[in-house]
Amino acid sequence: MIEPHVPAPPGPPPSWGAPGGTGAPAPLPVRPGTGRFLVLAGVFVCAACGLVYELELVALASYLMGDSVTQASVVLSVMVFAMGLGSLAAKRLRRFAAAGFGALEAVLALVGGSSAMVLYAVFAWTGGWGGLWADGPRVLLVGFSLTIGVLIGAEVPLLMELIQRVRRQDPGGAVADLFAADYVGALVGGLAFPFVLLPFLGQLTGALLTGTVNAVVGAALVLGLFRRDLTRRARWLLLTANVLVLALLATATVLADDFERAARHAVYGQDVRVAVRTDVQEVVLTGDADGRPLDLFLDGRLRVSDSDERRYHEALVRPAMDGPHARVLILGGGDGLAAREVLRHPGVRRVDVVEPDAGLVRLARNDPGLSALNGHAYGDPRLHAGTADAFRRLRSTPSAAYDVVISDLPDPDITASTKLYSQEFYGLLRRVLAPDGRLAVHAGPVADRPRTFWTVDATLRAAGLPAVAYRVGTRDAHEGRDAAPAPDPGRAAAGLHAPAPRGWGFLLAARAAPALRLDPAAPRPRTLTPESLAGGARDAARTRVPGLPPSTLVHPRY
Repeated sequence: MIEPHVPAPPGPPPSWGAPGGTGAPAPLPVRPGTGRFLVLAGVFVCAACGLVYELELVALASYLMGDSVTQASVVLSVMVFAMGLGSLAAKRLRRFAAAGFGALEAVLALVGGSSAMVLYAVFAWTGGWGGLWADGPRVLLVGFSLTIGVLIGAEVPLLMELIQRVRRQDPGGAVADLFAADYVGALVGGLAFPFVLLPFLGQLTGALLTGTVNAVVGAALVLGLFRRDLTRRARWLLLTANVLVLALLATATVLADDFERAARHAVYGQDVRVAVRTDVQEVVLTGDADGRPLDLFLDGRLRVSDSDERRYHEALVRPAMDGPHARVLILGGGDGLAAREVLRHPGVRRVDVVEPDAGLVRLARNDPGLSALNGHAYGDPRLHAGTADAFRRLRSTPSAAYDVVISDLPDPDITASTKLYSQEFYGLLRRVLAPDGRLAVHAGPVADRPRTFWTVDATLRAAGLPAVAYRVGTRDAHEGRDAAPAPDPGRAAAGLHAPAPRGWGFLLAARAAPALRLDPAAPRPRTLTPESLAGGARDAARTRVPGLPPSTLVHPRY
């Protein structure tokens, strides 16, 4: 926490605008007790706004660039460092505390309120330019964190001057009052962001509204309570600046929906057909009209490509179905495509899909294009979909409940998925598997990230589930599950993600080392043969990284 400046005993320095810059400050228009309450209320609101700006940057950066731990670390560390710089820089403004605070809040409202829109714009329209602009969002993220941190840090010394200006009190009491209001405001802002602003207003409008509140409160506090400390010219300058800031924020708010649609087209191309924000993520469907292939994006990552999804899902599901398979559990797979492959096998009596995003399940059930692609799997009476956290669901599942478990989850090195690739998680899966049951795991692109892939293998073995590895190549190097949008002119943001993987890696695990085969009683796969499966196993084995430790909840290694 920033150490606030404590004013010297003799008396507060005069503010900008006091006659001649000298002499006692002008009297306040309200009683000292009321003035003190108003200052602390302003501290409360400004602290809430400041924390919303922080959380907004973390959330948007995590969505645009992935790896929420890294983005949160960058934003918070840079911002706390910048707050120290801002506190030191504000020492020069103490003589002009009222005017300085008013100007500071106007700038902070504009920068913080527009930060999400500017960051999204750079992500959407500059990703394909190369050079410095290829890292534009990362550079901008650091720039916004630094600027907002400096402005927030500069608030503390100026607010200390203003609260002492209202009513002289001992430094310890002033610090306690100021920090109490600051911390309570931070609590309100921290709770308002995920429970009010994000679900009801979205990232862009939520940030713009926060900036508007910040500007109004800052201007009202200075121009209402400390207006006599400013010259007439200073008051008009401050009023004009705040009116301009509010006009810019209001204009951006009105245009936010149009801006978001234009940015979405810049990222995904012109054939965006469905774009919805569920309780969990942003879901975008492109194509499936006039012969264009269907693509499904989750939070900006390509999760399903019509041209290649069958190669992925046949490779994930078919080897695990060689053996008893009456009871099948699919973890993830809300798109219904893994379930499509499971339901093609004779003898399947029940399929449970555990998908955390109910919105994705509704889309897979009702969207004409996606439901046709998954073979209308959700219309099959054997399929039962539930919305739950996979970890929590497994803890309440009886032992030996399933013959086959299909883990159709995002890559393990995506932060939100790390716990679902842990030794503890696989221990739960081992318990719910029948004695002769099999577990199929999508473990990321083995050729591109062999260390991550073989860490999953080591983790399965540590949980008592020895595995056999295999891989399947993609049809197109620009297409792949969990890859970025393909780098065509309509998807300029693709340069901001890692290159698309050249194939998918899988692990077939069981209590005893399983054989890698296809079920001869099932319909013949369209893309997979026993020969290609054996070749995929040989290809994966050549990438083995020996001696890797398992990943656990308290020591993730992805």
